[in-house]
Amino acid sequence: MLAVAFPGLGQIYNRKYWKVPFVYAGFGGLAYSVGFNSSKYNEMMKAYQDFTDQIPETASYIELIKGAEPSDYDPVLYPETYNPSTRSWVEDNLLKAVDYYKKYRDLTYIGIAAWYLITVLDANVDASLANFDVTDNLDLEVSPLQLPVPGVIGPGLNIRLVFTF
Repeated sequence: MLAVAFPGLGQIYNRKYWKVPFVYAGFGGLAYSVGFNSSKYNEMMKAYQDFTDQIPETASYIELIKGAEPSDYDPVLYPETYNPSTRSWVEDNLLKAVDYYKKYRDLTYIGIAAWYLITVLDANVDASLANFDVTDNLDLEVSPLQLPVPGVIGPGLNIRLVFTF
C-alpha cells in the first residue's frame, strides 16, 4: 500500500533500496519524453498554423523545413514562384510531424501509468514473498510404493510423493 501512496516507498519498506533509483529513473525518463514530445508537438503545430495562414509575418516554419527553398513552397511570401505540389508536400509533412509527436506524447502518458503499476506490483510481490522459505530443507521425493490392489492377487505398483519441509 505504501507503493500506491508514493512510488518507491514500497521498495524502501521491503528493504530493497537498490530498486528505488530504477523507479525514479523510469519516471524521470518518461517525464523527459513527455516534455520533449510536447514541445516538439507545439513547435510543429505552430509551424503548421503559420504555414496555412495568410499572414506574411508568421514564418516559423521556414527554419524547420530543410532542403527546400521558401520560394518553391510558400504561396504567401513568393506567390509567383511557388510550386503547388511542393506546397502540398510541405503541408503534408508538417501534419505528419504534428501527428507523430502527439502520438508519442500520448503513448508516454500511458507508459507513465504502466510504470506506476509495475512499481506497485513489484513492491506487492516483494512483500508477499518476504517470508517464503527457500532453504535447502525443501525436498520432493518420488518413490515406488507397493500396495495391494483390491481384487488382484499379488502386489500392486503405485507412486507416492513425499514433501519434506
